[in-house]
Amino acid sequence: MVHAATLVFSGHADYSAVVGHPADPWVPWLGAGFVVLAPAVGGLLYGPLVQRFAPEARGHGVPEVMRAISAGGGRIRGSVAAVKALASAICIGSGGSVGREGPIIQIGSALGSALGQRMRLPGSRLSTLVACGAAGGVAATFNAPLGGIFFALELLLQDFSPTSFGAVTVSAVIAALIGRAAFGDAPFISLPDLGAVHPEDYLLVLLLGVLAGAVGIGFARAVYLVEDACEALWGRTRAPEWARPAVGGLVLGLLLLAVPQMYGVGYPVLESAVFGRTALGALVVLLLAKVLATSLTLGIGGSGGVFAPSLFVGAMAGAAFGDVAAAVDPSLAGRTALFAVVGMAATFAGSTRAPITGAVMLFELTAAPALLLPLALAVVPATAVSRMLSHGTVYTLKLTRREERAGAAPVTPVTAGAAA
Repeated sequence: MVHAATLVFSGHADYSAVVGHPADPWVPWLGAGFVVLAPAVGGLLYGPLVQRFAPEARGHGVPEVMRAISAGGGRIRGSVAAVKALASAICIGSGGSVGREGPIIQIGSALGSALGQRMRLPGSRLSTLVACGAAGGVAATFNAPLGGIFFALELLLQDFSPTSFGAVTVSAVIAALIGRAAFGDAPFISLPDLGAVHPEDYLLVLLLGVLAGAVGIGFARAVYLVEDACEALWGRTRAPEWARPAVGGLVLGLLLLAVPQMYGVGYPVLESAVFGRTALGALVVLLLAKVLATSLTLGIGGSGGVFAPSLFVGAMAGAAFGDVAAAVDPSLAGRTALFAVVGMAATFAGSTRAPITGAVMLFELTAAPALLLPLALAVVPATAVSRMLSHGTVYTLKLTRREERAGAAPVTPVTAGAAA
């Protein structure tokens, strides 16, 4: 659906990958300026849809699943799956700079919840089935069954009991097998030849873990800082909420006009950085632009995830770190891919405080055995730095803020302890 929507709105399968960023062939007379209107038109479509049928489909989705498990007995309305799928496809396809994993997790969780409610399961088992749906969605989409398992256990359930582990594992494995049959078994992120990881590289990996952890929590704070600004500005207009994505889409479109690489998920841009094809200055610009574009997309009421943006930001930070390290010590030249992938895992761990998920997910996405130890090492200082700098994560902050605004005692997210 995302590819189809991107083709409809931009005339290309992935506009961020198109060299020169030409005009949309559907409306060539607009030139490259079509990117200003695309997010607004998309917002005009998904804004009323979300507002009317499933307001909880707004945003990145995972916090809503966490709340359903921690305070809702695993109950998620069945309509959320359909609305989230359509709204996210339109949002990303029309230029929203967000990822697909949040929607996939919320969709899978909603389907699991609907099945469990149909079977009249008690709350604890219903929550497990919700986690199974999330794990299956991650496993099938990213060809990462272990990543799906640990995402569900570490972030959603915070429960590694044999019962939970067994149920989630079965779901993830079956989903991964179906995904591989449909899409193949190639790694989600391709890498150049890494060579051997030398002992001295691990000191740099530790340092990068510290820096990327700070970047991760900075990304999380930026998301909600921009969201607050958008809500304050929109509140002054007294305009209907359903129109917010369309009006805000014009602002997002201006950013896309300045930095068209921010259109959609942006995996081709990420891959270019991993292969060392992006200059240091451009890496810094792309990092800052992604933080702003993702924050703005979510702030105006867009629908999409923060996992892919956190990987993008981490890749830019890691590649920039590698370039600086190579400038100081020329013997480190050609290590860009190593530092970029480590930066991805550490930034994700810093923003979510899910170190196991971060290390395992990137190991599976790259299918590079040589990276397992560097990934495992980097997420430790990243998580520690995140704990020192913030009490919440990119997922839990939304829940605590919502409860505080409602004037109620905050619902403790299931990941507040172990994931921290």
